[in-house]
Amino acid sequence: MDLKTNYLGISLPHPLIIGSSSLTNDLDTVRELEDEGAAALVLRSLYEEEITGEQMDAFFHSDTHDDSSAEAGSYFPAPELALGPDEYLEHLQRVKRAVNVPVIASLCGTSACSWVSYARQIEQAGADAVELDLYHSASDALTGAAEVEAQMIDVVREVKQGISIPVAAKLSPLFTAFANFAGRLDAVGVDGLVLFTRFHKVDIDVVELEVLRSVELSNSSELQLRLRGAAVLAGRVKASIAIGGGVHTALDVVKATMAGASVTQLVSAILENGPRYLGTLRAELRAWMAAYEWNSLDEMRGNMSYQRIPNPSSYERATYRMFH
Repeated sequence: MDLKTNYLGISLPHPLIIGSSSLTNDLDTVRELEDEGAAALVLRSLYEEEITGEQMDAFFHSDTHDDSSAEAGSYFPAPELALGPDEYLEHLQRVKRAVNVPVIASLCGTSACSWVSYARQIEQAGADAVELDLYHSASDALTGAAEVEAQMIDVVREVKQGISIPVAAKLSPLFTAFANFAGRLDAVGVDGLVLFTRFHKVDIDVVELEVLRSVELSNSSELQLRLRGAAVLAGRVKASIAIGGGVHTALDVVKATMAGASVTQLVSAILENGPRYLGTLRAELRAWMAAYEWNSLDEMRGNMSYQRIPNPSSYERATYRMFH
């Protein structure tokens, strides 16, 4: 069974890559993930707040602003004064030396100039590609949706123009006109689209009067939203599609491929089952393909996409009408 795929213009032996997470924080774990067959690794995200907070420490010899939010970034020093997050770049270099599989850096910034500056540093540190986490909290009531989207399009355009390695954009599922926005990203040359960002869960402690944040592991039920997103985009964009979140079984990988994904990003499944689970997934994927007479993933990729199924409304209002 041929499991080969191509993501961001990079040829991979199979579609199972490690998504952005703490899994890539430790070099021993990174080596184990490669040994167990991970096709590529995405490092945890480098947040602009971490960088600017570090710069403020050095500038003022204090840690007053370490926990500042992304939306308060305007009072930090100008990005051009930045030396960059040394620890992140050093870790990227160590990971590159430790493994032979592609290493993709992840960047979450808030201002266009900082995105480009940090992307260049990441490229210089040896990353094979960069994943831009295009998250916006939408808590600023003075900024409209069109302006937010325009800013994100500009970020991707400027990063693409500023570096030579491939660029992926990690998207939230909350865009009003998701397919249109993805198409505009594709038009400015993004190499890949990652579907979708998983959010922290927020709760309120009514006794201590605190906002509580937590992250729970995903399960296969989260795949449904991502299948729809991939199916809508497959064949409509040149960018390769990655599904991240909800991929736990070989059947999940099959579904993602049929929806149009080139790769699946695994985090929760590996945290639950350990790196050896990568081998289990590959074996089960081959067995399923043999049982149903599929010779390669390329044969099935996108065969259940919006453009190729007889009734595309299955992905749209027909589903909504079943329950309303």
